[in-house]
Amino acid sequence: MPEIGAAMPTYQYACTACTHEFEALQSFSDDSLTKCPECTGEIRKIYSAVGVVFKGSGFYKTDSVKKKTVSESTAAAPVAPVAPAPKAD
Repeated sequence: MPEIGAAMPTYQYACTACTHEFEALQSFSDDSLTKCPECTGEIRKIYSAVGVVFKGSGFYKTDSVKKKTVSESTAAAPVAPVAPAPKAD
């Protein structure tokens, strides 16, 4: 029997005989259920999309790039030498 408050995955099952659907808390190491609790028919696992939310920095390519400060951006820009204007005679 699992501990109270222990985090365990919830699996969804559906009976192929009576269409009964139910959920079961099972450890990763537990064997899959095989019989419907209502009619003892064969059951199958139902797989569905899981919503995942990534919070915090570091999940995008631009998050790991060093940010430039104002002094770095002006110092890093190459300055072209100014040529003297030709004399008009």
